[in-house]
Amino acid sequence: MTLSGWSWKRLARLAFIAEQFGYEYADLQMTSDNKFALFIVPDPSPQGRQRAAQNRAQYPDADEGVALPPVVPDAIDLLKARMVVDTGTQDSDKLRTGILISFLTVTAAAIIFRLRAETAAIVIVGIIWAALMALLPFLLAYSRRYRAKYAARLKAAGFTPVTDESGRLRYVPPGGQLPGHGNPFGAGA
Repeated sequence: MTLSGWSWKRLARLAFIAEQFGYEYADLQMTSDNKFALFIVPDPSPQGRQRAAQNRAQYPDADEGVALPPVVPDAIDLLKARMVVDTGTQDSDKLRTGILISFLTVTAAAIIFRLRAETAAIVIVGIIWAALMALLPFLLAYSRRYRAKYAARLKAAGFTPVTDESGRLRYVPPGGQLPGHGNPFGAGA
């Protein structure tokens, strides 16, 4: 599901509610048009099926938004941490730097072209471009610290760091595996 204009907290709450009804959070990625792509897959575990059956019986009108299971703040915080780490490891720092440099350079060139390449405009845009380029290392360092803070929170909660098949660092819940790797259609499902 692709979503735009959603905060981390709202995305985590949505994933939490889905988990109450037999699904599990699998991934969150940024799309090329700056939207979030939230991946939620069926939870094949016996605990997931039991939780879903219990909540469907207790909240039969949940699909209409009448009544939903109560929110557990700690679970929301852990989902948010997973989402921050997942989107942060989607691209390498090298790729992120290249994209940002390209974006800033193309934007500066477009502004200069739009202002008809007047000398004052070129100088002002050049100074702003240079200042933004000088800020790049600080922005990247901030991004790494931000992700590290959430990764530490996940480790403290017992999540295990693993590398998925695409080479991304992901965090697996205690005693679990990467979401979506179970067989929801297996025996007993």
